[in-house]
Amino acid sequence: MKTNNYTPKPIDTSDIQLPGELNPLLEAMAKNVHDIWARERIAQGWIYGEKRDDVQKHHPCLVAYEDLPEEEKVYDRNTSVETLKLILKLGFKIEKRL
Repeated sequence: MKTNNYTPKPIDTSDIQLPGELNPLLEAMAKNVHDIWARERIAQGWIYGEKRDDVQKHHPCLVAYEDLPEEEKVYDRNTSVETLKLILKLGFKIEKRL
């Protein structure tokens, strides 16, 4: 039997502060993260259900991003924040084209 010796080692982005002008991008990314997750679940046969049921493939978060409970939005935002911080940490610039 194999043992799992995997230890996650994400790049430390604690020194990166996101500029306020990225807030609209952050929210758009969070919504997109949710939509990608939902699309994948639906493709796997999941449907909306008031309670999560892995056997029946029901999930209460299969709703529009705007209808998610705030704690679920926070999860999607945190994923987006860490992605943006990593991009900046690696020396890339994020600019909006006009």
